[in-house]
Amino acid sequence: MAEPLFPLLSLARLRMETDGAGVTTLVAGAGCPLSCRWCINKRLLKEAKAEPVTAEELTERLRIDDLYFRATGGGVCFGGGEALLHADFLRRFREVCPAEWRISAETSLAVPPDAVRTAAEAVDFFIVDCKDMDGEIYLRYTGGDGALMRENLRLLLSLAGAGRIRVRVPRIPEYNTAEDQARSAAALRALGVETVELFDYVIRPDA
Repeated sequence: MAEPLFPLLSLARLRMETDGAGVTTLVAGAGCPLSCRWCINKRLLKEAKAEPVTAEELTERLRIDDLYFRATGGGVCFGGGEALLHADFLRRFREVCPAEWRISAETSLAVPPDAVRTAAEAVDFFIVDCKDMDGEIYLRYTGGDGALMRENLRLLLSLAGAGRIRVRVPRIPEYNTAEDQARSAAALRALGVETVELFDYVIRPDA
């Protein structure tokens, strides 16, 4: 079986309390199944050239911050792009990186269910950006299937447990309101989500 490769776009080191516990390095990868109107990484995903790396190669690059990871309970956060498109890589990275490194993943859950199952075995903490729980709002903003996201969230809750999941719900200019945001939060809690983060998108004039 071929070694899984990760399409590396960039590394952002020494992040504090933004990607889960402790000091983390954000590993951004190429590829996303959605077409979100206000995507903050749209230019990076379209224009940057990805560098395919093995799990062993990425581990060696990240060892520079091993002490920070161990001392703070931090580690590596995979984002992008859609991290769970590379679930096989995440599983391999878990096998080769130090056991003390905490692995987190930012995800829209707009992926096949098998990717969720694989990731649940490798990732310690999930940051889910659900956009909106209303199917019509979700479709207008992302171009994707909100039902897939919701079913995958139920699956992830069953596999990983609520304690390993934080769901982020944005208020998106031109697409949803504070009331929509509150309804999404209530729907998420009804599913069993314990940690819901509400925030506002700030749109740049050139976005």
